[in-house]
Amino acid sequence: MAEEYREALLKKDVYYENCPGCKVDQLKELKRGFPFRELISIWIVVLCTALPISTLFPFLYFMIRDFGIAEREEDIGYYAGYVGSSFMIGRALTSVFWGIVADRYGRKPVIILGTIAVVIFNTLFGLSVNFWMAIITRFLLGSLNGLLGPIKAYAVEIFRAEYQALGLSTVSTAWGIGLIIGPALGGFLAQPAEKYPNLFSKEFIFGRFPYFLPCLCISVFALVVTIATCWLPETLHMHHEKKTSSNDSYDALEAATGASKGDDEARKPASNESLLKNWPLMSSIIVYCIFSLHDMAYTEIFSLWAESSRKLGGLGYTTEDVGEVLAISGFSLLVFQLLLYPYVERILGPVPVARISAVISIPLLSSYPFIALLSGLGLSIMINCASVMKNDQNQRGAANGISMTAMSVFKAVGPAGGGALLSWAQKRQNAAFLPGDQMVFFVLNVVELIGVLMTFKPFLAQKTKNGTP
Repeated sequence: MAEEYREALLKKDVYYENCPGCKVDQLKELKRGFPFRELISIWIVVLCTALPISTLFPFLYFMIRDFGIAEREEDIGYYAGYVGSSFMIGRALTSVFWGIVADRYGRKPVIILGTIAVVIFNTLFGLSVNFWMAIITRFLLGSLNGLLGPIKAYAVEIFRAEYQALGLSTVSTAWGIGLIIGPALGGFLAQPAEKYPNLFSKEFIFGRFPYFLPCLCISVFALVVTIATCWLPETLHMHHEKKTSSNDSYDALEAATGASKGDDEARKPASNESLLKNWPLMSSIIVYCIFSLHDMAYTEIFSLWAESSRKLGGLGYTTEDVGEVLAISGFSLLVFQLLLYPYVERILGPVPVARISAVISIPLLSSYPFIALLSGLGLSIMINCASVMKNDQNQRGAANGISMTAMSVFKAVGPAGGGALLSWAQKRQNAAFLPGDQMVFFVLNVVELIGVLMTFKPFLAQKTKNGTP
């Protein structure tokens, strides 16, 4: 067995002394077996990042109401939209910067800084006493939490070749689980003094800050993750030291127990082709951004609409009700991603699947204003079924790299525009054309239809097998 390890190390001619990436490459060659530790590490880091994004939606309506900044109930959605979008605005402004930092100084520092940002600013968000404090803390959380791009690179670099696909799928799976746990935490733990008076006093901190408990739970988890990430190996190659041969390093590595993977492709010369002139890539990024705009606007609008009073066309739901619906929808989305989507995509292809699912969502959204006319068990069943079907159509392929910034911009516009749209629509309950919330879901359908049309030629250019558009 020792000879096999030695032969594996000899496959690479030169390693660099004191280069963390080279050490990872060497350790990777020595380790055999399933990489449980690496998978768990990536899973908890991504989950730590995903939870704060979706946790606030079940209680955001009531938080804005309690701030007292909205003069009328119809104005709550307007202000809630800005709080919802501030995270994505921060991420859009700093995504490229954190990518550069990760490439220059390492993935690990960016990952640790991102989890520390969750600990600090997510906690402060739960303690927000006014509208501007909520805006600033969410903006700083998005600005300083730039680990989503680097963690994808890390997921490739830390694993051996046969486990790289599993590493990337772990990122998306952890993100999906965050979409389930986040709204559930926000829905069930917000306003604990009202829901669980035997456990939480109104005079205690959770009574004075009714939205602190779900944020605190996430921050405590993020603190544990931050401590754990201190033991993560760095995977970036930093070739500043003298070269050492594989033979010299073999004896030192023979007793090592850690393991990770370096990405050989990352060390190949970059293509000279300009990304901005690569229309197949850019067109797919634009299409994905349009769908991201729609999805974020829908997420914001759904929570605000469901918690609006019946007189404004809403459902009159509590935070617990909305958290339950979003958690069920998130669970269905995760099941769809893991079990159904790979087979459907293999048969039809990603673009036809995106078209079909988007078209299906249009009549679903059109039905929401009429679902609001129901009540009791019928309302609960219908809104859960509609929400599940709407979310199951959101699995779409995304371009990497430059798409992170563009996607964040569109995801920032979504909540702000959606909140303002809902606020405006609720002021026109007696309009002749598309009164009240009917206008909201009509506009969402228009955006979805634009996205569908953009998936056809000549806008969306798909490369053929020979590489030409």
